[in-house]
Amino acid sequence: MPDCFTGGFVQTNGYLIETPEGGHLLVDAPQGIAAWLAARGIRPVALLLTHQHYDHVEDAAAVADTGAKVYAWAAYSTELTLEERVRSWGMPIVVPPYTVEEILGGRETLEIGGLQIGLAHVPGHSPDSVTFHLAERGELYGGDTLFAGSVGRADLPGGDMGLLVDGIRGKLFTLPADTVVFPGHGPETTIGAERAGNPYVGD
Repeated sequence: MPDCFTGGFVQTNGYLIETPEGGHLLVDAPQGIAAWLAARGIRPVALLLTHQHYDHVEDAAAVADTGAKVYAWAAYSTELTLEERVRSWGMPIVVPPYTVEEILGGRETLEIGGLQIGLAHVPGHSPDSVTFHLAERGELYGGDTLFAGSVGRADLPGGDMGLLVDGIRGKLFTLPADTVVFPGHGPETTIGAERAGNPYVGD
């Protein structure tokens, strides 16, 4: 199971995963996670971004500066980070720019450090939302697509609830029921629990 760090204004989860080759990869980079990694003496080889909303990438540049390669579905853009929109709400958000070194758009698999990772593009919360499935470990890192008893909000720029629900049903609910879902906010859940009881997308 991964180590979880939760930080930033909206309590965003970032996950640290040890690879079979003895390195680490990070899923998402909420505010404060770079200092958390530094305190542990860990330099991840990769940073995987489930999407690029500001709260998931506030420390992306700092993590990249330690040598991590940044992976995301699409190139960095302030339209994806939403920082200008959020600042207009009165929140003093600053997202240091970073570079996505490997764009995942159109791909279905990824291998890092001996880990085989399945990719599923599930837009609706954000146009660039992608999930990372570690089938051998029975783990899904879903970002803000699917939560325990809920789904990601679809009222932000680029959001579409129909796309989100269709993607969850067609790409995530097809996974084994005991797959553990590690979301971008809140507690973990399982595919089976959400298939059975999620009021937004349950069968």
